[in-house]
Amino acid sequence: QVQLVESGGGLVQAGDSLRLSCAASGRTFSSFVMGWFRQAPGKEREFVAEVNQIHGKRYADSVKARFIVWRDNVKNTVYLQMNSLKPEDTAMYFCAASVVSTAQTVDYWGQGTQVVVSS
Repeated sequence: QVQLVESGGGLVQAGDSLRLSCAASGRTFSSFVMGWFRQAPGKEREFVAEVNQIHGKRYADSVKARFIVWRDNVKNTVYLQMNSLKPEDTAMYFCAASVVSTAQTVDYWGQGTQVVVSS
């Protein structure tokens, strides 16, 4: 079992930056691919970014060059640095863990942290 707890969400203005954190506990953190998803009101949950066990990274086109994902296997934490935020980035952001890839299947979800970007 893995528990994921997100933090760092909030209300910001367009152009601002925000850093999300996801602290993991339970099974070996370093063995998981860690990802971030988001869900805006009335929309489906969508992939944002992921970092694998050897720190390889993948991003959605909509956030590429603005968001950075990384992990700290000592602190059992994955981060999402969000820069140049836009109103369309407003969503609930969820942390995810997968033994394979978050694009294929998510084994564990966090509860989410809300990000609101005002124009």
